[in-house]
Amino acid sequence: MSSISTELAALYTRDLARLVRQLDALDDARLWQVLPGVTNSAGNLLLHLNGNLREFIGRQLGGVPYVRDRPREFSAKDVSRTAMQAELLELASLIPGVIERMSAARWDDLFPENVLGEPLTNRQFVVHLCGHLNYHLGQIDYLRRVLTGEGALTKRAT
Repeated sequence: MSSISTELAALYTRDLARLVRQLDALDDARLWQVLPGVTNSAGNLLLHLNGNLREFIGRQLGGVPYVRDRPREFSAKDVSRTAMQAELLELASLIPGVIERMSAARWDDLFPENVLGEPLTNRQFVVHLCGHLNYHLGQIDYLRRVLTGEGALTKRAT
């Protein structure tokens, strides 16, 4: 029988791997390209997800030191692919690990910060963040498809 920690860690592992594949599928120019009617580049959405998950899961639930610069997530255009890939690969290890180590009792505690205007349990907020990750992952995928003319990414061989 699996626990909520195991199940959520598995979902984050899957979706963070998808995020890394999106980065790998975009060249440097397209990574920062913004299309008419679109506010953010794929690169900025990747930076945003990195900052968001490091802050809310890594720091607030996992106690991992992190200082978030949210405005930079949306304004930076000069982050190297190598640096971004290293950050995302580290994130893909960090976040599922924090979630996997959450005790059953801790899921029912209130999340330390009232981010959405109403108190949520740790479980509710981590599920919310999974939805947030997938919302932006879908935006990144769609931007990549429009910018490259390519279709769905195939799963990496393991």
